[in-house]
Amino acid sequence: MKKPEQLIDVFTQIDDPKVMQKFFTEIFTPAERHDLETRWQSMKLLSQNIPQRKIAEMLSISLCKITRGAKVLKQKNSVSKKILKTSN
Repeated sequence: MKKPEQLIDVFTQIDDPKVMQKFFTEIFTPAERHDLETRWQSMKLLSQNIPQRKIAEMLSISLCKITRGAKVLKQKNSVSKKILKTSN
């Protein structure tokens, strides 16, 4: 049985960005890290009201990849939206 809580606990215990970066390098493949980084970048751009087609062009990704982030940002209690509002 998978227990996402265990991994979440690990993430929340790491408060040093250098340690988090090393941890990401250890547990995620380069492709996985790239996908995570690209998804976050697309969500940042969406939060700045940049059109999805422009984001697709800027990041060289499909509109399908952007749509997921757009759906998350439309949710009323989106944690990602709250984080993006405080980081912009």
